[in-house]
Amino acid sequence: MVISAIGQGFLWGILGLGIFMTYRILNFPDMTTEGSFPLGGAVCVTAITNGVSPILATLLGIFAGMCAGFITGILYTKGKIPVILAGILVMSGLNSVMLFIMQTPNLSLLNQPKIQDFFTKLKLPDHFDIVLLGLIAILIIIALLLFFFFTDFGQAYIATGDNENMARSIGINTDRMKVIGLTLSNGVIALSGALIAQNDGYADIGKGVGVIVIGLASIIIGEVLYGEVTFVERLVAIVLGSIIYQLLILIIIKVGLDTTYLKIFSSIILALCLMIPRLKEALNLKTGLEKKNDTTSR
Repeated sequence: MVISAIGQGFLWGILGLGIFMTYRILNFPDMTTEGSFPLGGAVCVTAITNGVSPILATLLGIFAGMCAGFITGILYTKGKIPVILAGILVMSGLNSVMLFIMQTPNLSLLNQPKIQDFFTKLKLPDHFDIVLLGLIAILIIIALLLFFFFTDFGQAYIATGDNENMARSIGINTDRMKVIGLTLSNGVIALSGALIAQNDGYADIGKGVGVIVIGLASIIIGEVLYGEVTFVERLVAIVLGSIIYQLLILIIIKVGLDTTYLKIFSSIILALCLMIPRLKEALNLKTGLEKKNDTTSR
């Protein structure tokens, strides 16, 4: 069970990396996540059931997610629709798109090939194939992100999130950066959806509900545990945060709590993680005041 949770942590960590590109760098939450995540799975599973190889099907899922992010970006930058509302509009529309693609609310991969089948020849212990798949995918995504962010184009993207007015003043097309950011982010998110759909053995149009909470939990847990770190370490911290989150969910299941209510447990975990920095500040302030009072009384 622990190995399975670690494997799931890697796959969900990809989701966290995708959300990081908008939530932390561009400084806004993208609700398209809850549509592009299941869309990646829906396109991937439909392609596989129609005879497409799992690798190509996964790439098609990524492309579908990128298209969703691109539409959100256009609505936001050209249509001047607030980014949260633009994401909600695309997310809502994608439910119909997925239903059109799959022709059913859910689609099984029973007796169909999956991308993790490529590791069967290695004769790994149970669930280690998912760990290996997740690790390879994470390493590729982090390498690509590092390559992107350390280019001049990537630095312009980061500058857009840091200070949009300053970025615009030095000639950066900030609208283009936002569109590209939303496109790439949702492509990464769709990759997570495609891999998780293959791991679960099915795609479902309702799979995206609440996934943004899981992604944010990965980011927040990583930040709370590791604090101020370098950019590379922050990306790694997101993945570790995702693994820790999955282990926390495993503990909840082991304790015997009803798994029907996992969404509310996810929300509670995220809320607690968000409050930890504030609690630390309050505790430090209280400790400082007590020391000051002791010094004054003497």
